[in-house]
Amino acid sequence: MGIFKDVRKNKVNAMDRIVVLDFGSQYAHLICRRIREFKVYAELVPYDISVDKLEQIEAKGMIFSGGPASVYEENAPMCDKRIFELNLPILGICYGHQTLVYNFGGEVRKANREYGSADLIIDDHTDLFNGLNSTMRCWMSHGDTADKLPDNFRIIAHTSNSFAAAIANKERNLYGIQFHPEVVHTEKGIEVLKNFILKICRAKQEWDMKDFINKTISGIKENVEDENVLCATSGGIDSTVTALIMHRAIGDKLRCVFVNHGLLREGEEEEVVNMFEYNFGIKLIYVNAEKRFLDRLKSVIDPERKRMIIGNEFGKIFEEVAKENGPFQWLAQGTLYPDIIESGVSKGPASLIKSHHNVAGLPKKLNFKVIEPLRNLYKDEVKEVGKLLGMPELLIKRNPFPGPGLAIRIIGEVTNEKIAICKRASRIIEDELLKVNMNDKIWQAFAIVGDDKAVGVLGDKRVYGNIVTIRVVESIDAMTADWARLPYELLEKISNRITNEIENITWVTYAISSKPPSTIEPG
Repeated sequence: MGIFKDVRKNKVNAMDRIVVLDFGSQYAHLICRRIREFKVYAELVPYDISVDKLEQIEAKGMIFSGGPASVYEENAPMCDKRIFELNLPILGICYGHQTLVYNFGGEVRKANREYGSADLIIDDHTDLFNGLNSTMRCWMSHGDTADKLPDNFRIIAHTSNSFAAAIANKERNLYGIQFHPEVVHTEKGIEVLKNFILKICRAKQEWDMKDFINKTISGIKENVEDENVLCATSGGIDSTVTALIMHRAIGDKLRCVFVNHGLLREGEEEEVVNMFEYNFGIKLIYVNAEKRFLDRLKSVIDPERKRMIIGNEFGKIFEEVAKENGPFQWLAQGTLYPDIIESGVSKGPASLIKSHHNVAGLPKKLNFKVIEPLRNLYKDEVKEVGKLLGMPELLIKRNPFPGPGLAIRIIGEVTNEKIAICKRASRIIEDELLKVNMNDKIWQAFAIVGDDKAVGVLGDKRVYGNIVTIRVVESIDAMTADWARLPYELLEKISNRITNEIENITWVTYAISSKPPSTIEPG
C-alpha cells in the first residue's frame, strides 16, 4: 500500500502538481525528488498512462524521463500521442528528449555512446536557461542522438558531441534536453528544472512534509480502521519513522517486531530494544533468529540470493509472530521509493538493479495486507519527517544500514569470522569519523570483507590474512553518490586500528567508485 486514498483528495488535488512520465530511467524518480526540493508536488506515473487519467490529475506540466530503449526500436515505450493535444508544457530528458523529436517528425539515430560529464554551451538564455552562465557542466548518459529536428523546434544549447543537446518549440512550450538535470553531477541542474517548473509551467510551491504527515496519518486511519498492525523494524531511520507515524495514527493497535538476524551492527540489538521501549513507549516483540538466518545463508555466495533468502525468512517469522501475538491484519514496512526503483517494481519499465528484502524478497503468499507509508519518499524527506515527529537527532544522523545487514557487505559466503570482522571494522570507521565531526558530512561509512587475502607481516611473522575494504560515500538521497575524499591521516588511523585490533587483517583498501557506475553497497 503506497499513497493512501485521501492523499488524492481535497488539498493535495488543489495543489499544483507536475507529472513525470516514467520511461524506465533509474533516475526517473530523482526528477520528482528534485522538484519536491523546491516545494512543488511531483508524481511519477507510467509512460503509457491514459489521457483520461492525466486529465484527472490536472497537472501544470509534464516531464518525460530518460530510459534504456531507443525510440526507433520495435516496441519502444511510447506515450499516447493525444497527450500532446493537452497543450501542457513538456520537458523531455534524454530518451524523453528523443521521444519529442521522434513524435514531431524529426529523426533520431544511433551515435557514439556518451556517458559522463560534458560542457554544455548555452545558445539561448531565455526560458529554460534563464539566469545561467554561458557554459555549464552536465551529465550525459545516452547512445542515441537527434539527427534532424522537427519543424518549429530550434537548438537552445549544444555540446561538442551533441549539436542539439537542448531544443525548444517555444510556441507550444515543448523542451528537450539530452543531459540529466536531476543528478548532482549536472551543475545548475536544479535551476534548469526550476525554470521549467516555476517559470514555464507556473506551478506554485505548496508541498511540504507537515502536510504529508497529516495526510498519511489520515490515510492510515481510513485504511486500517479497527484492525491491528504488525510493524517490521530494524532500528534504522526508515522503519523507525514508519513505526512512529503508525503509532501516532493507530496507537495501541500497533505492535512492532524486531528480528535479530545475526547480521546487525555491533551492539545494535540492545540499542533498538531500549530505544523503542524507553524512548518511544512502543511495544516491541524481540525475536532472536540469528542461528536460523545464518543456517539458511550457509554456502550462499550470490548477493541477490542472499537478499531473497533473507526477505523470505523475514516473511516466515512475521507470520509466526502474528500467530503467537495476533491476530494482525496488516504488516507495516519502512520501504522507500529508491527500494522500489532498484527492485525493478516501479511504475515504469526500469531494469532490476537489486532486490530489496522488504520489496521483492518477501513470500508472495504473505498472509498480510502490506502498508508502506513512506513508499513514495526519499531518504532526506524521511529524515525531515523524523525531525517533525520528534525523533532524536542522533538517530536521524545515523548512517543508513541495509535490511539484509552485513550479508551484503560480506562478499562470498557469510561466516562467523567475516561477520565479526565486518562488525568491528565498521564500528572503528564510524568511531573515527565521529571523533573528527565528519558524520554529518558523509552519507554512509562501513567495512566490506570477502574471500580475498594478502600477505602481511604481523609481529615479525609472515601472515596470510584478510583484506578489509573501507567504503565511505557522500550523497543526498542515495540514488547517486560520490566517494568521500577523507584526509590521508584519517585513513591511516582507521587502517592502523583495523589491522591492530582485528585478528588476521593484513591489508586495508579504500573504495573510490562513485554511483553510478557502482552501487553504494557491494551486494
